[in-house]
Amino acid sequence: MNPPVVLAVAGTDSGGAAGLAADLTTIAALGAHGACVVAAVTAQDTTAVRAVHAVPADVIAAQLDAVLEDLPVASVKTGMLGSVEAVRCVVDRCAHIPLVVDPVLVATSGAVLADEAVRAAYVEHLLPVASVVTPNAAEARTLLGLPDDDATPAPELAARLAALGCAVVVTGGPDGDSPAGECTDWLAVPGRAPVALRHPAVDTRNDHGTGCTHSAALATQLSHGLAVPDAARAALEFTTDRLRAGRDWRLGRGRGPVAHLFPTSPPVPVVSAGSTNERNHS
Repeated sequence: MNPPVVLAVAGTDSGGAAGLAADLTTIAALGAHGACVVAAVTAQDTTAVRAVHAVPADVIAAQLDAVLEDLPVASVKTGMLGSVEAVRCVVDRCAHIPLVVDPVLVATSGAVLADEAVRAAYVEHLLPVASVVTPNAAEARTLLGLPDDDATPAPELAARLAALGCAVVVTGGPDGDSPAGECTDWLAVPGRAPVALRHPAVDTRNDHGTGCTHSAALATQLSHGLAVPDAARAALEFTTDRLRAGRDWRLGRGRGPVAHLFPTSPPVPVVSAGSTNERNHS
């Protein structure tokens, strides 16, 4: 049987930790075929984003049309979109498909990746047609127009975003309500009280690409037919496992990449004509 197709619309990461690199490896690891649309090209490493080039809207639209007219896309995830025009392209073409939105607005290094107009386009156009949005607490505050130092608890942030019409997973680290060694994310579905999703904390500085990995995993689980709560839990388990797998790596000068390596079978030796092995058996 054919695998489901998951479309990632996001930016590149020249260091291979986040963006489309994380999306496509995650989608493949979870048994789906990954298609991609490049919305932005970045020059970045584990320490900083050095430059960003937004792909023109007509090129984004052409990429979307090429994929959607040819492949049976089962779910879509967005990462860095970077422009209002990119947001509109996704809304116009993908609103009828299960859609996971990772609201990449500010890089971990602090680099601003989207302006106020893009934030407004997310809130007014993209989130109302999304299936799930996966902000961390800082991104949730930004989407809601709250100041950086706002003290609104994560469950309330999730509930307020869910009022826009989509399910919400506010990702987070340890908090006062979490037992030692655990983290809490909050899942809010429109019309229901937020639910705590607890998972083990992983002591690592190799977390570059965590949000991309998590949202791609959630979109892939949706493509396999899981309901949103089950897909959210499965995505958390996958991301936690990948953080654990790469926690001892020493790659880069900053926050290293989430592990996207998986065990494979040893390569089968290929014996060419006239090789030593063949001559010994002739």
